[in-house]
Parts: sequence; C-alpha cells; structure tokens
Amino acid sequence: MNNNLKTIILSSLIGAIAGGVVAFGIFYYQKNNRSNNELIKEFYLIENAVYVSPHGLRKKIADGKNDFTLVDLRSQEEYETAHIAGAVNIPAYKDPDTSAYDEKDRIIGEFKKLSKDKDIVVYCYSMPCMTGRKIGQMLVENGIYVKHLGIGWNEWRYYWDLWNHDGEAPSNVKDYIASGKEPGVAKIKNLPSPCAKGEFGC
Repeated sequence: MNNNLKTIILSSLIGAIAGGVVAFGIFYYQKNNRSNNELIKEFYLIENAVYVSPHGLRKKIADGKNDFTLVDLRSQEEYETAHIAGAVNIPAYKDPDTSAYDEKDRIIGEFKKLSKDKDIVVYCYSMPCMTGRKIGQMLVENGIYVKHLGIGWNEWRYYWDLWNHDGEAPSNVKDYIASGKEPGVAKIKNLPSPCAKGEFGC
C-alpha cells in the first residue's frame, strides 16, 4: 500500500471519528440544554401518565367501575390483614421486613396474568415507598406498564381525612377496606364529589 493511499484512508478514518464526535456533541447538547418550560412540560406529562389520583380511584371504587386492576405490593400477611377494597395481591415482600425483589420471575409472571385491557395501578406502603418504583422498573423492562396510586396504604388507611377534600361528603375509610385473601368490595356507593369530571378532575 503506497503512502498516498495510507494517507487517504487515515484521513477518512479521522474524519469519520471527528464527525461522529461532533454529531454526538450536538445531540447531547440539545438533549441536556432544554429550556425550563420544556422540562416543566415533560415533568407534567410524566406525572399525569404515571400517577393515579386517590380521589379518582376512590370514586371508581364507590361507583363499581371495573376499568382498572388495583395491585397491593405488600406482603401476603399484610394484605390479608387489610387492604384497599378490590385490590389483588402480588407481593413484593415475603414478610413485612423482607423484600422479594429476587423473585423476579414470579412477580413478572403474576403481572402477565392480569388483564391487558385495563390500567394496572400499584400501591405499596406509603407515598415515599420505593417498592412501587422498583417493581415498575422491573416490569417496564419486560414490556409491562403500570401506573402508581398517588398515595400508599398508610395514607389511605390512617390519614383518610388528610387527603380527602373538605367539601366532600363525609365518608368512612372502613367502607373502602377489605380483609382476607379475596379482593373484596367497597361497602358504600355513589358519594357526591366536588371533583370536576373529565381531563382536569381531581
């Protein structure tokens, strides 16, 4: 191979590498230098795609709507003691103190059995609980997409009056709780709500 050909090949390689670096730099810059408004828009798109209002869920439970599957991720022991009425149990905990994240095949397998025609909504112990997020990541990596209840079991059971609106008709948390191995049903229906209907309902 003569020197001129070597020079041409070497120059082509350097040019291709340099071009790739520049292209990557432009892409990275554009991706990581979005305006605040773009970031805010993305934040709300994600929030609305992932989180489910406890008010909206409570009303669906009261109205007997069947367009979602509610999944309690706590241990079987805790689920059988008490859970949100209508929820099924896919435990991400072996017992209250021991996670079952290593039982990936079982968890994914149980979620795959759920109806694909309904939204799947998960909840765990509390709002800051990471269990729902970890299971959500595990599932999405396997083509299963779930939403998250905006509060956890602790807020639903013990802080009912904290997150319900002052203007709502009085309701009793015990009417929205079941116990035992079966999902159970709510004991009360058709409570009036100050929440607007449609896209911007609470």
